[in-house]
Formats: sequence, C-alpha cells, structure tokens
Amino acid sequence: MQVHQLDKKIIIKGKIIAETGLMIGSNNAAMDIGGTDKQVIRNPINSIPYIPGSSLKGKMRSQFEISRGQVGEKGGPSQNPRHESARLFGHINTNEEKKQQPSRLIVRDGEMTNTDVFSNTELLYTEVKAENTINRITAEANPRFFERVPAGAAFEMNMALNIFKSDEDGDKLLDYVYEALQLVQDDYLGGGGSRGNGQISFKIEKVIERYPSYYQNLPDSEKDITAAVPAALKA
Repeated sequence: MQVHQLDKKIIIKGKIIAETGLMIGSNNAAMDIGGTDKQVIRNPINSIPYIPGSSLKGKMRSQFEISRGQVGEKGGPSQNPRHESARLFGHINTNEEKKQQPSRLIVRDGEMTNTDVFSNTELLYTEVKAENTINRITAEANPRFFERVPAGAAFEMNMALNIFKSDEDGDKLLDYVYEALQLVQDDYLGGGGSRGNGQISFKIEKVIERYPSYYQNLPDSEKDITAAVPAALKA
C-alpha cells in the first residue's frame, strides 16, 4: 500500500475580475412573479454575490481536458490515472482495484470584495440584463430578464495545491493550474457566455510554497514563488 507524504502546499491568492457581466445562478424557488428569470448566487447572511469554488474548478477542469484531448466517457471528466487532468483534479478508477485519488487542488469560494462600488445598482450589487427570444413563425418577442454581477466586480481568489512526495509530476502540477486558469480567461465562467456574459481575468498577487515544517512552526518553512507566475495571470 502506497503511503502519501506531503511534500508541500502551494497557496495561490489574488483577485478574479469580471470583465463583462457575470451570471452564476442560484435556486430561484423564492422568485417573485414578474421578477428576474435567473438570479445570481449570494451569501445568505450578507447578500454579497460570490463565485462558488465548485463552478470555477469545474470550468478549469473541463477547459484543461478539452485542450489536452482528455475528456472522459460520455463527455464527462477523465478517470484515466495517466491523464494530467485526472492527476490534478482527482479520479475514480472503476476497474477491479477501484482505486481513487482525491483532487490535488482546492478552490475556495470567492466573495465580491468591492461591494462599495456597486451599492447603488438596480439590485443590491447587481444589475438586470434583458434578453429577447423571437418566435421565427409569429415574430413574437419573448423578453427574459437575468440578474448578473456587473463588469468591474472583483472577487477573492484563494486556492491551495497539495503536492505529495509520491507525485511523479509534482513539479508540473502548478504549471497545470496556471494553464487551466489561462484557458478559462479565454473562455467564460457561468451562464450566457455565448451572449456576452462571463469573461473574467485572474490577477494573482501571491504564490507561497509551504513545507510540512511550516505547520510545526519551524523557521525557513515557506518560500515566495510569485515571480514565476505567467505574465498573463500577474496582478
């Protein structure tokens, strides 16, 4: 049985900027009649919009797999342990051994940080975007209204990458993360990407390597590697 031993944790912090309106929807069970057709997800305590870590991580994985031709069966995530995407994002091996590997990457929820800029918008911190669908037979318009976070909104970016001594490509996992982030920048996040929503950019401000000795409160236990961030992702 292989025993995993932590080699280091890499902490990635920065900002996620909405370059166009951002539409990551929530459950509309409480939507009022005549209100928006789709609402953004918010913190239920303070009503501040946020980007779920699951949404960002899922987009990173799908773009990375498409780029490398590593899409799994029926269009799902790859479960092939030889694929870089499976080694970074985790996999479940469904053969007789039924081995699985948890994700090496942790992507945390990112709450909007510049709420003061959007305190006087149509809805609190958000706007309403009107869209029309046209019946091609009757030419009748069917207006729809979507809530979205306006362009210029900034969100916290906080990720942690676990690298183990047993990882054959441990020195490359961070490069895979940077690759996935750049792919998302050139695609979109959330809904309505083909209609102008969801263009984002990443501004990485700090990348720190922390060794196991850091958690034992020993000196010289971390290293700043921010200088190696690709230019396309630098703050």
